[in-house]
Amino acid sequence: MKTSDFDFALPQELIAQTPLQRRDASRLLTLDRQTGTTGHHHFYELPRFLRPGDCLVMNDSRVIPARLLGRRPTGGSCEILLLTDRGDDVWECLVRPGRKLRPGAQVQFGDGRLTAVVEGEAGTGDGVRLVRFFYEGIFLEALEALGRMPLPPYIKEELQDRERYQTVYSKVSGSAAAPTAGLHFTPELLHGLEEMGVTLCWVTLHVGLGTFRPVKEEDIQAHKMHSEFCMISEATARTINETRKNGGRVICVGTTACRTLESFAAPDGTLTEQSGWTDIFIYPGYPFKAVDGLVTNFHLPQSTLLMLVSAFAGREPVLAAYREAVERQYRFFSFGDAMLIAGGIEENKRTEE
Repeated sequence: MKTSDFDFALPQELIAQTPLQRRDASRLLTLDRQTGTTGHHHFYELPRFLRPGDCLVMNDSRVIPARLLGRRPTGGSCEILLLTDRGDDVWECLVRPGRKLRPGAQVQFGDGRLTAVVEGEAGTGDGVRLVRFFYEGIFLEALEALGRMPLPPYIKEELQDRERYQTVYSKVSGSAAAPTAGLHFTPELLHGLEEMGVTLCWVTLHVGLGTFRPVKEEDIQAHKMHSEFCMISEATARTINETRKNGGRVICVGTTACRTLESFAAPDGTLTEQSGWTDIFIYPGYPFKAVDGLVTNFHLPQSTLLMLVSAFAGREPVLAAYREAVERQYRFFSFGDAMLIAGGIEENKRTEE
C-alpha cells in the first residue's frame, strides 16, 4: 500500500489556527463503521451516540511547555524541542539549527536559570540529539517559566491560554504534543456521560516524535514509528475487560489511547496492568483486538494517524468522509473538529430519538 493512497485535497483555510471559545461546540462527524453512513452534529451531542455500559478510554498525558528558545555562546539563537525524558536530566530533542548544535554545543535559556549541553545523537537516525540540562530547583518549574507550548508547525497563531492545548483531564506531565481528540471534552460533558452510565477510564501515552514525523517512504510498510512510553493501570485494564464481558463497547478518545490498548491487548482483547515503550504502526489490514469505537480529529494527508483511522473504518469510507468534511467546511487538525467512528451509530441515534 502506497503513502499516496492516503492523500486528499485540503484548502489551507480549513486548518484551524485557534481553539473555539467553547470546547464542546466543535462539530462532530459520525461515521458508521459497518455501513459507511455519515452524520453531522456537534460534539456536545456525543451522549446521543453512546450507550449505558460503554466505556470511554482517554489519554491523561499532560503537555509540557517543551519548546525552548535559547542562545549559543556566540549569541546565535536556537530552538530545542523536548521529546522524550531519558532520565538523569537527559532528553531526546529536536534541535534547530542542527548544523550548529553538534555534540559539545552549549545553550543558555532566559537569564541562565536553565542551560544545556548537546551530548550526542540519539541513535534513532532522524537527527534527534541527546541533550543534558542543568538547573537549580525543579526542572518542570524551569520549563513552566521559560518554555512555550509545542504547537504543530501548521498552527501559525500564538496560543493565548496554555490550558486550551491541554485536555481538562490531563494529569501526567510528559507529552510533546496534545492528545487532541480529548480537547473537545468539558467537565460537564464528562459528568453527563457518567450519569447516563458510560464508564470513563484513563491510560497514559506521552506523545513524542511520531506526531511530528511525516511518512517519507513510498511503501507505508517501510515506515518506522518512533517509540513512545505508555501505561495501563490495573483499574483501567479491569474496567475494559468488564466492559467487553458485559457487551459494552470500548471507545478510545484519540489515536494515542487506541495505540496504547492495541499495544498491550492479548489476542482475545483482554488487558492487564502494563507499562513500556510502543512503536506500533497501525495501517489497513491490522486486526483490532480491543477497540470498538474511536473519537478522533481530522488528520494530515498521508499521515500515520490517517492510516490508523483508515485501518479502523476502511480507507475508502474514511477518505469519502474527509471529502464530505471538506465540502461542509469542517475545521481540521489539532484545534479542529472531531469524528466518532463506531458500529451501529445510526441505529443508536434512532433509538435515542
